[in-house]
Amino acid sequence: MADYDEEIPAEEKVKIASDFVLNAPPGEFNEVFNDVRVLLADDGLLKEGAAEAFVQYNEDSFTPAQVDGAKVLITSHGRQADGRYVDPKSKQSFNFDHLRKEVSDLEAAEPSGNEALRAAIEAAATEYIGEHYHSGTTTVYDTDAGVVVCIEDHKYQPQNFWNGRWRSQWVVESSGTVTGTLWVQVHYYEDGNVQLNSSKQVTEKISLGDHGAAAKQLFKVVLEAENAYQTAISENYNAMSDTTFKALRRALPITRSKVDWNKIMTYNVAKDLKK
Repeated sequence: MADYDEEIPAEEKVKIASDFVLNAPPGEFNEVFNDVRVLLADDGLLKEGAAEAFVQYNEDSFTPAQVDGAKVLITSHGRQADGRYVDPKSKQSFNFDHLRKEVSDLEAAEPSGNEALRAAIEAAATEYIGEHYHSGTTTVYDTDAGVVVCIEDHKYQPQNFWNGRWRSQWVVESSGTVTGTLWVQVHYYEDGNVQLNSSKQVTEKISLGDHGAAAKQLFKVVLEAENAYQTAISENYNAMSDTTFKALRRALPITRSKVDWNKIMTYNVAKDLKK
């Protein structure tokens, strides 16, 4: 067994720090970063060595950013070869600070080659978000793989010891094949530490003949898939509360009888009065 006082190489420290960052629960990146910063005790090594982890965390999380007062998602689909990000809706590119979550250096960007279909899907996505999400954000890209729709919404309740994030991604290929991936992350940490990480994939087919009709077909698929996924998660955890969670502890003490706490309280009061 290695000596506990053995010095850990800098590369290993960076790898450990990056793993912590990449697994930060929704809405808790800053807390994890600050804790890792204290443990590593080397700001230069952390910022340089774990920089790619900061990028990956924000892209994987579909982190919302502000561009000219409107929200855009930070994703791998929007990252350009030079490290800048593109906002397809405003036709601008920008730099993004992955620690401060700030946008800077806005520049005009060229529209995509399949802009008509992308714009039609974007309009339908914006309408869908407004109807079905409390404060969701969507960004629609034209990529080599097809038109990609990214959706994100979150609710952070640190005062109640829980945070959660919902994401989905929909890739519309030129053949009309639609591949969707849905993710749910929840962290509950009052008197404990419970995390839910769940995902589901969906494959459907739509017709791309008319852009407006294709967008409507797509979001019919999205609505049905997201509703089915949410219902399945709810039903699963209702069932678990009656089976799995109950199996984690005894329904009754080893005496096979319930404890009469009122009687015990009476005994304690009587004992105190005798003193």
